[in-house]
Amino acid sequence: MSIFWEKLARPMMFRLDAERAHEIGLASLKAGLARPFYQRDEDQAVFGEIERFGLKFSNPIGLAAGFDKNGEAVGPLASLGFGFVEVGTVTLEPQPGNARPRMFRVPGQQALINRLGFNNEGAKAVAERLRDIERKCVVGVNIGRNRSVPNEDAVENYVGCLNVIHEVADYITVNVSSPNTPELRDLQQETSLSQLLEALTAANRELGEKPLLVKVAPDLSTAEVESIADICVSSGISGVIATNTTVTRPGVDDALSKRIGSGGLSGRPLKEMSLRVIETLYKRTSGELPIIGVGGIFSGEDAFESIASGASLIQVYTGFIYGGPTFPHDVCMGLAGIIRSRGFASLDEAVGSGF
Repeated sequence: MSIFWEKLARPMMFRLDAERAHEIGLASLKAGLARPFYQRDEDQAVFGEIERFGLKFSNPIGLAAGFDKNGEAVGPLASLGFGFVEVGTVTLEPQPGNARPRMFRVPGQQALINRLGFNNEGAKAVAERLRDIERKCVVGVNIGRNRSVPNEDAVENYVGCLNVIHEVADYITVNVSSPNTPELRDLQQETSLSQLLEALTAANRELGEKPLLVKVAPDLSTAEVESIADICVSSGISGVIATNTTVTRPGVDDALSKRIGSGGLSGRPLKEMSLRVIETLYKRTSGELPIIGVGGIFSGEDAFESIASGASLIQVYTGFIYGGPTFPHDVCMGLAGIIRSRGFASLDEAVGSGF
């Protein structure tokens, strides 16, 4: 089946505009057209049950936010072999995002560049949809602020969004690191982040505590990452997702970069930047704060590098776009094989083993 993807389906999809191809792919999932690629539950159980921040995962490979922004295909995605799916980014009010074109492939580097800008149907619509789905995996919801809301009013906007989606989320991710909403990344600064997380943890506690995570940028200095780690620990945050897209363009031709314009880069060039942030977070928190590693994961070996650097779960996105519907299963099986071959009795033993 992977030959079908590589020789026929992907070349056809890659002739289309990147966002149009994405829309067709999502519609195909919703229509059940990926059913031939569905995995048996027992094939995903090679790790045994994995527990992270109070939740149980069938396997450590998750789908990062951005692919299924409105929670339209969670069930089919789980059936492809994802152990968890993160919906979003969701904002309190619906918004169209930035003008098209706003998603671009960089095949030579196995990368994507996007400036989508949190296009989504809004928290209420997403919550209603997730309330009705059959849960086949852990479902996270990634939340951000509306573009029209200035940073001085961001706390109220985030808390409002959390209030709406809390009931339907197994965990909630606070996105303060997208480069495509003006000034959003400023919320990673110490005072702003502390205020935001204090308000969100209080609201979360009142609603009935669920795991609350923070997604950080790869472009931060080591000192900034350490500061965020300290804030997360002192705020009682459940975990960190490292990392979002980068505003730099490692390995991308300058002329191509200029033609594309602004946006965040994901994919293979992000790998080393992501690993640096994971390592910094792991060392700063002495391995006590769960980390979800994301960025440049294209194989089981890539996933293992992230695990050995301190991640306890993995998310993918761009690798899935290039790798196709067997990708989550392939990465899962590849990671399991590497862990066994290196003599680890469990995934937990491998976490942080690179130090």
